[in-house]
Amino acid sequence: MTSTATPVPEAPTDAAGDRLREPAHRVSPRAVRYWVVNSLIGNVVVWAILFAVYWFLPDRWWADALGWLFVVIMAVNVVEVLVEPTIRYRRTRWEVAGDKVFVQTGWLSRDQRIAPLSRVQTVDTHRGAVMRLYGLANITVTTASAAGPITIPCLDSDLADRVTADLARITGQTHGDAT
Repeated sequence: MTSTATPVPEAPTDAAGDRLREPAHRVSPRAVRYWVVNSLIGNVVVWAILFAVYWFLPDRWWADALGWLFVVIMAVNVVEVLVEPTIRYRRTRWEVAGDKVFVQTGWLSRDQRIAPLSRVQTVDTHRGAVMRLYGLANITVTTASAAGPITIPCLDSDLADRVTADLARITGQTHGDAT
């Protein structure tokens, strides 16, 4: 009995061939500003809610505790806005090569995902309102993986359109069951 299972693509390794290398391409440099603005929008909402709750609380012992919580949350948010986007930019990389999609993301931890193109079911492009202001787009590659889709974040819109079209063309020509 012969198996029709799709072979697992060879993982991209370094020159010595003994460890997984980083994908070849960085995301758009505008991603840093986008991530800063996106974090600020979310943080301002949290700060406003905490400030409103603190301001309108009757003078009780827990009002002081909430004040300290507000200060701690603001300090964490400042680090998130000033440090995370730069580290995230340095570590977020992507590549479509041969018969695979390879993405590395994360800023505190690192997530590396490789998917064979023969397993791709859909390729989607997403441009949120703030992303459009910066001319950016995300590409989501859905496979039959239990780990979920692979997202290539914050590419220049034109590049995202070309990569999406290339992936659609390649996966349309790739023989496999995409399951």
